Amino acid sequence: MFLLVCLGELQLGAADRPNVVLVMTDDQGYGDLRCHGNSMIKTPNLDLLHSQSVRLTDFHVDPTCSPTRAALLTGRHSTRTGVWHTVMGRSILFDDEVTMGQMFAAAGYRTGIFGKWHLGDNYPARPQDHGFQEILIHGGGGVGQTPDFWGNDYFDDTYQHNGEWKKMSGYCTKVFFDQALTFIEANRKGPFFCYIPTNVPHSPNNVAEKYSRPYRNQGVSKNMASFYGMITEFDENMGRLLQRLDELGLSDNTILIFMTDNGTAAGVHWQRGQGPKPSWTGFNAGMRGAKGSHWDGGHRVPFFIRWPNGGLAGGRDVNRLTAHIDVLPTLADLCRVAPPTNRYLDGRSLVSLLKGQPRHWPERTLFAHFQRAEIPPKWERSAVMTERWRLIDGEQLFDIKADPGQIKNVAPRHGEVVKQLRADYENWWSSLQPRLKKHGWIVLGSEHENPAHVTGHDWHNPDLSQIPWNQTHIEKGLIGNGYWMVDFSQSGTYEFTLRQKPAVAEFPIEATAACISVGNREQLSPVPAEATSVTLTMAVAAGKKRMQATFDNETDGNPRGAYFVEIRRID
Repeated sequence: MFLLVCLGELQLGAADRPNVVLVMTDDQGYGDLRCHGNSMIKTPNLDLLHSQSVRLTDFHVDPTCSPTRAALLTGRHSTRTGVWHTVMGRSILFDDEVTMGQMFAAAGYRTGIFGKWHLGDNYPARPQDHGFQEILIHGGGGVGQTPDFWGNDYFDDTYQHNGEWKKMSGYCTKVFFDQALTFIEANRKGPFFCYIPTNVPHSPNNVAEKYSRPYRNQGVSKNMASFYGMITEFDENMGRLLQRLDELGLSDNTILIFMTDNGTAAGVHWQRGQGPKPSWTGFNAGMRGAKGSHWDGGHRVPFFIRWPNGGLAGGRDVNRLTAHIDVLPTLADLCRVAPPTNRYLDGRSLVSLLKGQPRHWPERTLFAHFQRAEIPPKWERSAVMTERWRLIDGEQLFDIKADPGQIKNVAPRHGEVVKQLRADYENWWSSLQPRLKKHGWIVLGSEHENPAHVTGHDWHNPDLSQIPWNQTHIEKGLIGNGYWMVDFSQSGTYEFTLRQKPAVAEFPIEATAACISVGNREQLSPVPAEATSVTLTMAVAAGKKRMQATFDNETDGNPRGAYFVEIRRID
């Protein structure tokens, strides 16, 4: 059942509205916290926040990064927003979606994002196109991925600051928190919405030895020790945030949320090739599955919310079934701001639950799925959830209350439950279908972004192995190609500059010819010896088209895509 939301009047003056700080880590699971029973990891500041917060203990997201972000920021199922993958052009938010940033900006809040966006690197899908006014982010889905600044490695990196690349000093997490704290101090008279979606503990697991070595010394494998070390370093910065909110007198009237974006990526599995099996193999709070899984371990995550002035404090668990889609309507309700208009929100306000007054809280069915295709297949790696049941792939049924580890399939004994949950999924899927064949278009030639820079991260290609979504793929010589779905905002003459690596790398192209294809037209050019770029010019009519850029190599006969293309409208 979906709720139609219409524009309402703002009921509070600016001075009366709470500030909002929303912190989300990347790839940290439910079990990667000391307060959730992990006896190895050290998270004292998150443990403190846990003791001060209302905790949602049956809170669900998507199994991977981009989809969770899309659902969180819009209050709508990720697939409805066009985001069901993390690459291949399917991590680009549809331009008709309205985000939390736009909601708060329209209500007079100052808005800022510090960390990972991962919903599109080009207009009209960037954070500045969706309501964020102060921006410091890396490119793509992680530091060191293809759209990110070339050579970033978590230390002293270059990030996009309000649309321009800027060199920063320090470890990535500290940089993002430094900038967030500067934003909070500058806007301490409020109200403000500060979104801190860190890239840690996402791979690559780069962190200073002082954070990882204590875990190695206790028998934790190298990869997991670095993973835990990133979380411990993050926890220190979380402590800085808590302390500064206290010093500024903002803690009582600030809604502070901590959550994560999917199940653990490296907190439960020892991997072969990392030496002898360690004595510590991780902790997953008794759940099955991890990041990318449709089992609960892939999408049940922590959610803490604290707001002393609003009665959300003191350390209390809420055990009802909730999800990322509920956060936007809940914040709209708590802050008395108008939610997005003329659209269905899949989430519902949790205020009655959070305040311990769930008098009319109805049963609900929620959905999660892990999709890696151009168009999502029905039932693919899916979970249909109620407070008691989990239906997996439309076939296996688990009583989550009696069997939280999802070991015993009870579908043969509960045929009517399976039938009902399948019907719920069918209704949900029917509501998504009108959106499945649409695209998150990259707009070219617009005054909002000219020139535009696109990368192979957003190629459409059914073969994921051909997508160079990470800079290491390009360094290792991946041979792949694909096409971009682009929308030329106006007719004119366009320059297309093709590169194998970005301009800052000054890397000679390993090819003899270059081609740009736009719709049913193409332009060819030889590649001079030692050239680091080739520029082709073409008159292009306005409208939506496929665009592909290719380097041909007569020496080895292996054509490859141009991984980096700059597009400039020149008249």
